[in-house]
Amino acid sequence: MNAAISVVSVVGIGADGWDGLPEASRRALRDAEVLIGGRRQLALLHGVDGCPGERVVWPSPLRPAVPGLLADHEGRRIAVLASGDPTFYGIGRTLAETVGADRLHVLPHPSSVSYACARLGWPLEAVETVSLVGRPLASLTASLHDGVRLLVLSANRHTPAQVAALLREKGYGGSRMRVLEQLGGPYERLVDGTAATWSDDERLDALNVIALDCVRAPEALRLGAVPGLPDEAYEHDGQLTKRHVRAATLAALAPAPGELLWDIGGGSGSIGIEWMRTDRSCRAIAVEKDPERAARIARNATALGVPTLRVVTAAAPGGLAGLPTPDAVFIGGGLTAPGLLEACWEALPAGGRLVANTVTMESEALLADAYRRHGGELVRLAVAAAVPVGGFTGWRQAMPVTQWSVTKAGAGA
Repeated sequence: MNAAISVVSVVGIGADGWDGLPEASRRALRDAEVLIGGRRQLALLHGVDGCPGERVVWPSPLRPAVPGLLADHEGRRIAVLASGDPTFYGIGRTLAETVGADRLHVLPHPSSVSYACARLGWPLEAVETVSLVGRPLASLTASLHDGVRLLVLSANRHTPAQVAALLREKGYGGSRMRVLEQLGGPYERLVDGTAATWSDDERLDALNVIALDCVRAPEALRLGAVPGLPDEAYEHDGQLTKRHVRAATLAALAPAPGELLWDIGGGSGSIGIEWMRTDRSCRAIAVEKDPERAARIARNATALGVPTLRVVTAAAPGGLAGLPTPDAVFIGGGLTAPGLLEACWEALPAGGRLVANTVTMESEALLADAYRRHGGELVRLAVAAAVPVGGFTGWRQAMPVTQWSVTKAGAGA
């Protein structure tokens, strides 16, 4: 952005409009030569005296338009209107990333989440918030756990019915749902019900927040918050890293918030999916050469609450070209492809992790050689399950998995 725009005021406003603004926010809006916001926010200033700035409605899509729109008004005093707290799932983040946080003067209003917790008597710090504004409905799935309280930011008046349908599908039909409309305004309302009985009510206001008391049916599949989901949670054709090995593999990969994983030879996508489920900011790219399996990975990712997992349908190492630099790489298949292990090693930055699993002697020899050259840890994972043997019980041994895990110490390692 041009340096002529020194500071952009970002003013949070609630359903109570001008009357609910503190004096500092009112002053910023009075002083502005240009007022930028959504139609709903700008309408809250309709008829307000002493607020003469030119009104500009955000275009759609919003984010790509921000730099040009601000540049069009360079040298003028700009105020941006936002719902509630601009830095909480609002325009504040986009503006900070576009013009720099040091050029923003943010004047927050209580967020809808703060209002909702106040109305419900919920401790704000103990409640998880999931936004469905511009995000897939399926992203809510990863947050569903028995006994958890969730606040869901709705995209529109149809969102509550869509959420209820998802809850019923996932075995959470007994969950209590409360929809809080127009929080903080003169038309505030609360609608109470359960996911099992909820329907799409035309009378619901578009400005709403959904409060969920999650209740899982006893027969519903339990999806925990840590790696090692049940194998039956996945659609697969047999190409699946089994539960116990998967948990050990994710422990070796050690995902951290915001990190990116390459899942090479994705199979059913289980490693990438459970990497992303560890934290909402984790990202993963699954590389799978078989189109049918690639489509299956996408379905599994949606079903398990991480629909933004990226699937690349290509063979590695060729399919790795142009991908963003990973923080970690998992190789679950295709180890014998010429140059694959070397390409993954070269792609990793210092501090990046690589984990490779195999059940064949040919691939095991490659891992043993890599272990000699780069160090790390080489282990064999063996799992046996109890099964009926006539009228008795015995152990059935699964194929042992050889696993190499290593952290790259430096560019020359």
